[in-house]
Amino acid sequence: MDQPAANIVDTFGREHDYLRISLTERCNLRCFYCMPEEGIPLREKSEFMSSEETLAIAKVFVGMGIKKIRLTGGEPLVKKDAANIIKELGKLPVELAITTNAVIVDQFIDVFKEAGIKSVNVSLDSLKKERFNMISRRNYFDRIMKNIELLIANDFIVKINVVVMRDLNEHEIPAFIEWTKKQSIHVRFIEFMPFDGNKWNWDKKVSFKEILNLANEAFGESAITKIEDSKNDTARSFRLINGIGTFGIISSVTNPFCDTCNRIRLTADGKIKNCLFSQDETDLLQAHRDNLDIKPLIISAILDKKKQKGGAEEFDEDFVKNMQNRAMIAIGG
Repeated sequence: MDQPAANIVDTFGREHDYLRISLTERCNLRCFYCMPEEGIPLREKSEFMSSEETLAIAKVFVGMGIKKIRLTGGEPLVKKDAANIIKELGKLPVELAITTNAVIVDQFIDVFKEAGIKSVNVSLDSLKKERFNMISRRNYFDRIMKNIELLIANDFIVKINVVVMRDLNEHEIPAFIEWTKKQSIHVRFIEFMPFDGNKWNWDKKVSFKEILNLANEAFGESAITKIEDSKNDTARSFRLINGIGTFGIISSVTNPFCDTCNRIRLTADGKIKNCLFSQDETDLLQAHRDNLDIKPLIISAILDKKKQKGGAEEFDEDFVKNMQNRAMIAIGG
């Protein structure tokens, strides 16, 4: 008997109707907070979901009540057959979205439209070419900025994801907010989070409060208005008075949104992570290949979900030192 729709619920009553699928661990950038300096081990193609397996597993989730799917990576658009995967997922009764670094997004504009994608998240950690190229260890800044303009010109909702790191780019917060004044752009400042190999520590973190204080200092509290957030929003959102776009803060470390989390993450090698910081995984891909029903595995994984932060009380030095998690690029964000 099929699992009833809208019934992936954990022990804290959180209904999970949002699936994030990582299409690949590969990327054409090398951002240091995502990709360890030494890279990650390359694995055999057979260890990852094929296009057909990705679609088949996604359909099981949709049958269980998933209403939104976001494609992530690595960089999802470098996945072989990415265009076909996107088009086929677009045929499912879900809201389809994607997070990309936009390096090759110009090659996929028509694909996005055909698949019904309306919202595109673009990772961009600096508005300064030299700084961006240093963070990403590549030289694609001009191409990315051009492609962001192309997305806007084609009426996509464009959200810019900015990982904020102390003594690196926090002073650019006003410039990013200024961008929203006359451009239909939605900037989200993301606290630097601990993952395998990214040399995270508390000193590099810029908190929700600090980010908002920098915004208020630059524009004045009276020039910034709070926007009502939806139930499952990860960002606390704001707008400049008379601004066209918006800005928000995603504070996974200092002010997490765990109480309303509705997200499930499926890695490129077919594992469920029920939380970005979870150190446990459930292998759906092997079960699917063994022709087993993966629905009970999905339900069990979500029932094991901790109340917050993958079970961590605090991201203290001992927790981060002993954390058994993947690098961000191998999770999919």
